Amino acid sequence: MHPLFTRASRLLAYFAAWLVGGILLAVPLAAITPQPFPDVIVFTVPLALLYGGVCLASWWVCLSRPLTGRDLLPSAFAQLGAALLSTTVWAIAATAWGLVLMRTRGVPADRTILLHDVTLLFGIGVPLYLLSAAAHYLVLALEDSHAAAQRALALQVSAREAELRAVRSQLNPHFLFNSLNSINALVGSDPEGARRMCEGLGDFLRRTLQLGARESVTLAEEMALVDRYLAIEQVRFGTRLGVERAISAEAAACLLPPLLLQPLVENAIKHGVTERVEGGRLSLSARCEAGRLVIALENPVDDDARTPEGEGMGLVIVRRRLEALGDARLVAVRTGGRFLATLSLPAETAHESGAGAAHA
Repeated sequence: MHPLFTRASRLLAYFAAWLVGGILLAVPLAAITPQPFPDVIVFTVPLALLYGGVCLASWWVCLSRPLTGRDLLPSAFAQLGAALLSTTVWAIAATAWGLVLMRTRGVPADRTILLHDVTLLFGIGVPLYLLSAAAHYLVLALEDSHAAAQRALALQVSAREAELRAVRSQLNPHFLFNSLNSINALVGSDPEGARRMCEGLGDFLRRTLQLGARESVTLAEEMALVDRYLAIEQVRFGTRLGVERAISAEAAACLLPPLLLQPLVENAIKHGVTERVEGGRLSLSARCEAGRLVIALENPVDDDARTPEGEGMGLVIVRRRLEALGDARLVAVRTGGRFLATLSLPAETAHESGAGAAHA
């Protein structure tokens, strides 16, 4: 379908432009031939509107004859032939209209003037049609460009979602491996603790599957999952593991990808509790500032321990997920016997996300 037919306002604007063109066309005709300007307008305006409709046909010629590669020259000849044919039809219609006006209004005064006017219209019609064809080719090029941009965006979104799924698939095996190691450490020394840990692990994995299937969860839901994970680890470490929380109500309502904090908590326990004889206390805080959700997780580290090269699996997983999301980042710093991991991502609530989707 022609783009002008999709909206009545576009079609009206198009023919309004041809109406103005018909008035402007009357100026040279009235100047060249001794005819009153109103009489010439009666002759030119209906013809201009008619030719405006004829020029719309160039859209389908453009569709059938695209300007690509080896089709360029045949397309140019096809447009030229369509221009000559359309202008010939227009000239015949102008002759017939002129004869009608001569009989009913005495305009133009004689057939010589009419012939002169029709010849001038024929000379103007060919370039007008070709100009219309050029405009249609431009519209088609813009549509192709827009469609290509939409396809590229769709591919980019699909690639990002595939990357997120691939990275997310690494979470459960990584966590399960560490949890089984913890259970194995308790089997000999504390069988009852190992049993409770297995029960907690089963409950945790069920909830992990529920939340992991969603695109986003609130920080409060994520923290509930983290609490269950900490309860599992509490069986293993007892009083050696301490946790401090400072989560604002505003931050708790913000959305984030599921299972984003758990790898960071794992990392903090590994370096802040497991590798220290006296254990350690984790400090977890979340706040909203300047339209962003900022989550900070801090744990002590053993100053005598060798600093590992690179980053642990937990940090790598989280960083890759944030990179796939786009406007989010993770900063990890070790200073003064403390390790601080800071997450920063847009502060968006479920209400805002739903309103944005509805608006789109």
